[in-house]
Amino acid sequence: MFKKITSVFTVTLMNYGMALCQPVDSGNFDSIKVIKQGASLIQVSKQFSFTEGPATDKKGNIFFTDQPNDKIWKFDTHGQLSVFMDKTGRSNGLYFDKKGRLIACADEKNQLWAITPQKKVTILINDFHGLRLNGPNDLWMDPKGGIYFTDPYYQRDYWERKKPDIDGQKVYYLANGKQEAVVVDGDLMQPNGVVGTPDGKYLYVADIQAGKTYQYEIRADGGLINRKLFIQQGSDGMTLDNKGNLYITGKGVTIYDKSGKRIGNIPVPANWTANVCFGGKDRTTLFITASESIYTLQMEVRGVE
Repeated sequence: MFKKITSVFTVTLMNYGMALCQPVDSGNFDSIKVIKQGASLIQVSKQFSFTEGPATDKKGNIFFTDQPNDKIWKFDTHGQLSVFMDKTGRSNGLYFDKKGRLIACADEKNQLWAITPQKKVTILINDFHGLRLNGPNDLWMDPKGGIYFTDPYYQRDYWERKKPDIDGQKVYYLANGKQEAVVVDGDLMQPNGVVGTPDGKYLYVADIQAGKTYQYEIRADGGLINRKLFIQQGSDGMTLDNKGNLYITGKGVTIYDKSGKRIGNIPVPANWTANVCFGGKDRTTLFITASESIYTLQMEVRGVE
């Protein structure tokens, strides 16, 4: 989400390389069956300003953003932490496509970017019917390569404008190979987190301002039908595991099963937990972005994104 940037500072070089990895006393997780027995929440590093947008590549390496510092970082499968890219268009949400490109919600100029491993940037979308988007925030790619993205309005300190060009805060779909997105839900207060099932049948969208998360059926053309309230809780970023459990962020990480029953909450010692994903070679490491810190937790389940 990243609501407001208060300062921009340069990340020091002293913490590059091997992550610090400090265990955090967050209680006993044994009652939450999706967490590995005896696992501890690990603080990997705390050198950031506001972390967001984690995404995992095919090898299990995790990439995430530090939006105030305009950087994308990499946390690899060996525990090495390094800067992948500077000057990222103020990237927020990230997702890897099948070509290995990092698709980024670059809200400095309200665009969607595709970034190659060589850091070549292609702008996928620049506007909506000639109007600037509010600020693409989070995204999910369907099996066809289409992109669902949320477009809430959070006033940025680095913008000259002081109000949105578009009426409303909406969810869009950019079909694979298309240059124009379409609105798939324009009846939300402030959509934020978005994630879909790996079979491409269902999409989840969190309306963070309304404090609700919805489930939709996905049509063959990418449209959404049969919206239903899934849980009475909003979220920033979200993810799913291989059992269909949904992971909600904000105050720690709250886990719900595929019927909407609450499994439990992972308390995270931060003012705000912005996003979450699974990574590592076997996708059983839960990776959590939480303000100035990043955390990991070993799980019994695997990620599917």
